[in-house]
Amino acid sequence: MAAIIIASVFGLVVLLVVIWGIVISNNLIAKKNRVKQCKSGICVALKQRNDLIPNLVASVKAYMGHENEILTRIAELRSKVSNASESEQIKGGTEISSLLGKLNVAVEDYPELKANEQFHHLQYQIAEMENEIQAIRRTYNAAVTDYNNAIEMFPSSIIASWNKHEQQELVEFPETEMAAVNVKEMFK
Repeated sequence: MAAIIIASVFGLVVLLVVIWGIVISNNLIAKKNRVKQCKSGICVALKQRNDLIPNLVASVKAYMGHENEILTRIAELRSKVSNASESEQIKGGTEISSLLGKLNVAVEDYPELKANEQFHHLQYQIAEMENEIQAIRRTYNAAVTDYNNAIEMFPSSIIASWNKHEQQELVEFPETEMAAVNVKEMFK
């Protein structure tokens, strides 16, 4: 009778150890996959930033060129009209009015520059993208730390060594990545 009890207890202990091993192994796999997912998120965000910023800059440049062209034409017309005959003043005035309409005049004779809004939008988009990348990098580093802790801490370290789990590196930022994006250079 005692042998049956000892065998049952031994069998129960073995079963609990096997279940514990399976749970720990699955937990380590989930943590490892979370690290991979976060790493992929960083790559996606960096790709998005690398695609977005040049496109935004090109858009602002194009709009600035449009405004600059109109403002230059208005300035030329105003100087030309100021010393012109009445008929030339009327003709020039009509052309200036049509150009000012394109710029959405806020106050008479002073156009409201829309490129300013484009710059604010560009600044906002860059700031948003950089904040998103920072958040993803922090999430990645947290996932790596959690995974590395699970690999190193006893008793899960036993299962981790059996399954050949290896520590992951925290994301390191090269100097070029730590420097702010130089948008000024993009406008040259």
